[in-house]
Amino acid sequence: MPVSELNALLTGAVLAPLDDRAFLRVTGEDRTRWLNGMVTNSAQALAEGEGNYNFLLNAQGRIQGDCTVWRDGAEFLLETTKRQAAPIQQHLDRFIIMDDVELLPVMTENAEAKQVSSENDQHGLLLAGPLAAERLAAILLPAPAANHLAHAAYGGQPVLIFAPQAAVRSFEVWSAPETIAAIRATLEASGVEPIEPKTLEAFRIFAGMPRFGQDIRDRDLPQETEQSHALHFAKGCYLGQEIVERIRSRGQVHRGFTAFALTGELPLLPAPLTLDGKPAGELTSVAVVELETGLVTLALGYARRETHGRRLTYDGGTALKRNPLTADPLQAQD
Repeated sequence: MPVSELNALLTGAVLAPLDDRAFLRVTGEDRTRWLNGMVTNSAQALAEGEGNYNFLLNAQGRIQGDCTVWRDGAEFLLETTKRQAAPIQQHLDRFIIMDDVELLPVMTENAEAKQVSSENDQHGLLLAGPLAAERLAAILLPAPAANHLAHAAYGGQPVLIFAPQAAVRSFEVWSAPETIAAIRATLEASGVEPIEPKTLEAFRIFAGMPRFGQDIRDRDLPQETEQSHALHFAKGCYLGQEIVERIRSRGQVHRGFTAFALTGELPLLPAPLTLDGKPAGELTSVAVVELETGLVTLALGYARRETHGRRLTYDGGTALKRNPLTADPLQAQD
């Protein structure tokens, strides 16, 4: 990730296509009660236009996927990745028994022909950075607060804008392809810098944000991921809730999601971590990031609780815990 693009993300505004997202619309009379029993956060507490981040678990409390649940009018939108969309729908379909609930893929070109609607002819654009809200306002589009959505219009065409919780202020703008193209052209003409997906991936690692399928796997428990904003402990029963509550009441898990600074060779992922020759964790993501001071190698992964502040070893180098959004390793206790 070039230092200029990192600086633009941290101090200005950048844009990139959203070509990895997928949505499921949840409808039916039982939608709120049923969905609240399927996800780890509180769907029933969402007011119109609000959203929250969630895990989907199995009965053993293991993570089967992640999504953001948005309350769009009287219905819900589940936003996830294209890779997860089909498995999540299959997982959820298993638990629609006597419930008046229907799951419909929307806002994706991969929807089945029988489900095609105007919602399925949509493209997305990511606008991120401290000046992102200002850039939206300049083209007369609203900038909803974090974890909120807004309906708007651009050039007479409907636009849907999400503001997910993120390391920097971020907006996802969805509309018809020609409208998104016009919005992008206007933003670029105003000086908003386009960046590549590989830059966003490097920034994700720099910012310490886990990704399902890479850093979060179906063997992981929610508390191991350190994503406490995905959990609600007072909303009532949901699939996997017994395990999550047992972990909370009996104490923390033995390992936790961690951001690392690496010294040495690029690891082959997933890379086991050791301390004094004993298993101590693993690396799951890695990126080389250019800073003002030069190139640094950063990673994400897991470390056992008792290794905090210790220099861990992988095949070809060492790993030391760091704080997200920095490259500075925390002081080793070797």
